[in-house]
Amino acid sequence: MAIRNIAIIAHVDHGKTTLVDKILMQTKLFKEHEIPGELILDNNDLERERGITILSKNVSVIYNDTKINIIDTPGHSDFGGEVERVLNMADGVLLLVDAFEGPMPQTRFVLQKAIQLGLKPIVVINKVDKPNCRPDEVYEEVFDLMFSLDATEDQLDFPTIYGSAKNGWMSDDVTKPTEDIIPLLDAILKYIPEPKVEQGSLQMLITSLDYSSYVGRIAVGRINRGELKTGQQVSLCKRDGSIKRSRIKELYIFEGMAKAKTDMVKAGDICALVGIEGFDIGDTVADFENPEPMDPISIDEPTMSMLFTINNSPFFGKDGKFVTSRHIYDRLQKELEKNLALRVESTDSADSFNVFGRGILHLSVLIETMRREGYELQVGQPQVIIKEIGGEKCEPVEQLTIDLPEDYSGKAIEMVTQRKGELKNMERKGERIHLEFHIPSRGLIGMTNNMLTATAGEAVMSHRFIAYEPMKGNIPTRSNGSLIAMEGGTSFAYSLGKLQDRGKFFIGPQEEVYEGMVIGEHSRDNDLTVNVTKTKKLTNMRSSGADDKVQLAPPIKFSLEEALEYIQKDEYVEITPNAIRLRKIFLKEHERKRVAK
Repeated sequence: MAIRNIAIIAHVDHGKTTLVDKILMQTKLFKEHEIPGELILDNNDLERERGITILSKNVSVIYNDTKINIIDTPGHSDFGGEVERVLNMADGVLLLVDAFEGPMPQTRFVLQKAIQLGLKPIVVINKVDKPNCRPDEVYEEVFDLMFSLDATEDQLDFPTIYGSAKNGWMSDDVTKPTEDIIPLLDAILKYIPEPKVEQGSLQMLITSLDYSSYVGRIAVGRINRGELKTGQQVSLCKRDGSIKRSRIKELYIFEGMAKAKTDMVKAGDICALVGIEGFDIGDTVADFENPEPMDPISIDEPTMSMLFTINNSPFFGKDGKFVTSRHIYDRLQKELEKNLALRVESTDSADSFNVFGRGILHLSVLIETMRREGYELQVGQPQVIIKEIGGEKCEPVEQLTIDLPEDYSGKAIEMVTQRKGELKNMERKGERIHLEFHIPSRGLIGMTNNMLTATAGEAVMSHRFIAYEPMKGNIPTRSNGSLIAMEGGTSFAYSLGKLQDRGKFFIGPQEEVYEGMVIGEHSRDNDLTVNVTKTKKLTNMRSSGADDKVQLAPPIKFSLEEALEYIQKDEYVEITPNAIRLRKIFLKEHERKRVAK
């Protein structure tokens, strides 16, 4: 049977996962009524809630006696580690673009990697049924983008398919809608090349891994040459040049959404192996007698770090199952097995670890996953990784793009330039303005919140790492101090009402607080300790107006990313399965004063 391996590239929310679901239906793998109205591919809760793909997945369908392996790629540059490996399994890519928004920065990131690997693209312009869409202009934008990424002539001569994945049709002419997505499947068979099969002994690069509680770690990759059989003896070539001998216990190929057991897999197909011990991503499974390793995958360097430590607040252990440093350490080690761009280092204290990642989103997804699994932990302020290059201190710089209505563009430019951002490009897209900046990663910490406030929630921001450049100098951070609880207990509306002129609160009445917890933002630049647990003293005299109801402003509630971006150097975010709280590292006021001196 012929094989095609394709990866799907798209920006967050351009309809990639919906398209794959339609392909599964078209090839009769699922019938319409079997799908519970949900996206089949984004099967972890976090992916569904955020509408982003975090982990790449493999699906395969059979059409016209050809097996099509579809690899879903993450669109977000924080998951660059995933992208690189996934593209190594593909022979071509489907570039999916929204007919209104056009190619976006995240698309650019993945596309650049695909073009460097020499993959042939098919462009799918999706959502052409939306009002004010502009398919012809978007086609031009895609061409310009590929040209600017140094695509070859063959890559620039790409076929284009138009359609609406949601409504289940695709066509090679935007003015002639069809009934189904067959034109897309035909284009895949016509334009995507068959896998190149080289002559020689067995070679397979391990590009991703799966985990099963029954058999342990499972290696996944594409066979470059040769073939694999169950029970075959192989060599595992490690990155450091060492070679281990091993035997394959079980072999699986992908069928639909599941894996199917098989006895033999030929070159060009993607398979999963059980029985190989101690492998890492980027290792090669090679011939037993004369092993030849393949080039290992290069992985993006981490740009941010955070301190993870055990929860030692007065509310410790109230709602989490896993609370000790041993639990946190084991969980981080397990994450390292499959999360390529992550690093973990021990610190001087046995209870805390430095965790390095690709950005706040990358690390917050890990924290959110742990929280849902029942872990309690505290994390410190995100720190940018500074490197010394040629005797000069350098910091990571990112490309930031902001799309927003024209009225707010002045505010946005002012805010970014204050944080040492440089405006590189400004163009109009319909009624919106598209801004491009180069900005130090430090300047991005805490900016999302302020930007959304300043633009009435209209700004669409995304950023990707470019390079390390010399330090840009001092960047102003949050200017307001914190309101800190003076003592533990339950907050009362009476005392919150009396303190409203002091700042904004993060808690409402009848919430449990502890000494040293950050419960609000002070209206000035210094920290202020306040007592919110005071009740009203009752007397037997009635004064006029004594029983007026207290009018309280609603408290500000942070999401996990917002909390991580908000805290200052001397604060932690306390994360438990049911709560996200902010606190001072030193809970007692006299300790804070001593450290400040």
